[in-house]
Amino acid sequence: MKSLLKRTSWILPLAVLLFACGGEKKKETVVAEATPASTTKTLEIEKPQLTFGFIKLTDMAPLAIAKEKGFFEDEGLFVSVEAQSNWKNVLDRVIDGQLDGSHMLAGQPIAAGAGFGRQAELVTPFSMDLNGNGITVSNDVWSKMKPNVPKDADGKPIHPIKADALKPVITEYKNSGKAFKMGMVFPVSTHNYEIRYWLAAAGIHPGMYTADNVQGQIDAEVLLSVTPPPQMPATLEAGTIYGYCVGEPWNQQAVFKGIGVPVTTNYDIWKNNPEKVFVMTKKFVDENPNTAIAVTKALIRAGKWLDEPGNRAEAVKILSMSQYVGADEAVLANSMTGTFEFEKGDKREMPDFNVFYKYNATYPFYSDGIWFLTQMRRWGQIPEAKPADWYASTIKDIYRPDIWTKAAKLLVEEGNIPASDIPTTDGYKPATGDFIDGTTYDAKDPIGYINSFEIGNKDKAVQ
Repeated sequence: MKSLLKRTSWILPLAVLLFACGGEKKKETVVAEATPASTTKTLEIEKPQLTFGFIKLTDMAPLAIAKEKGFFEDEGLFVSVEAQSNWKNVLDRVIDGQLDGSHMLAGQPIAAGAGFGRQAELVTPFSMDLNGNGITVSNDVWSKMKPNVPKDADGKPIHPIKADALKPVITEYKNSGKAFKMGMVFPVSTHNYEIRYWLAAAGIHPGMYTADNVQGQIDAEVLLSVTPPPQMPATLEAGTIYGYCVGEPWNQQAVFKGIGVPVTTNYDIWKNNPEKVFVMTKKFVDENPNTAIAVTKALIRAGKWLDEPGNRAEAVKILSMSQYVGADEAVLANSMTGTFEFEKGDKREMPDFNVFYKYNATYPFYSDGIWFLTQMRRWGQIPEAKPADWYASTIKDIYRPDIWTKAAKLLVEEGNIPASDIPTTDGYKPATGDFIDGTTYDAKDPIGYINSFEIGNKDKAVQ
């Protein structure tokens, strides 16, 4: 933690400046003074006092670390971070200006600009993490799945566990007149698309959306519904749902409570997939460009700190604080420190379950965003076929690697990150087959990708 002396060295002159402004509503430009111990370059900060939102998940960590380790302060930013009740509330409060920015589902700013749900011009300059989710089923469902799961020589389940093992269980429920119900956190969440991908890869129809039916349950063999992340374990325990897809610590919480078993992680569904993003409105970024860069700088530093060896134990202590995730340290550590527990006692090494900086995790790749657009179209949230160019042009209004690059170059000048950590890229990752079904994803051929699946919409090339 920063020393009191370091904190107050520039707080006092700034406080005097703010006091001198009196009751005037005119926006004042504040020049952030780097402290003697800091190499931070000064920027003219248009809005130093900021309020950011988050949901109680471990992948909000960059916000907590940027605040607790003084990275926001180094940029001349006074940041409050506030837990929000659900993802809709997060979206509405950013759009309405009650929050200056927030930890958000990657699909939320994309849907807001692509025509599904509430529309707004939102900007993503920073990707918060890779991986971090799991799919958990109830103990009863696991007991019925387990005989269908291949075992190794020691009798332990072989991972990744595909949804093929779940298919006969769903049939059993159907034959007894029970709909098979599972939870996900939001209609445009990574979790919704991941659980759909996992199910569909095994030939299980997860349901379609239409312009007139936004429940996403048309032709569904599994009924997916929204449950806020912290409520997942209790909802499972109550029997309202039989499984769910959620971020940590809520899969490991099911293990600790003895109410469910995680069967797969999103690392196995799509290796090193993008998860959460940091979002501001386009209006905020246009009016406060230096502030947006400064925020991005602090978050990049936080991501780097999180992925440095030896820092995760401290990160777990910080996240366990009530104002952040508020879960027990033991629960958080189960995934944050490089392991993941499936069936109780079956803890496995998983060093990349949570990635915050490696593999250019913080860079907002266009190709990551386009994947979400293809899934929105695949499942009908985008109800009409679009030309291939639409996917590229739509994402370039939302994902802003230009802001990230400006921030990263300043960090290189300051010696906070090496120049080699700035990717040489056109914004697109190479085509990859790192999916549970081996399907190749090429972001430069979105229509071909959509058409490659047996279940889901099919599109002709639209000119």
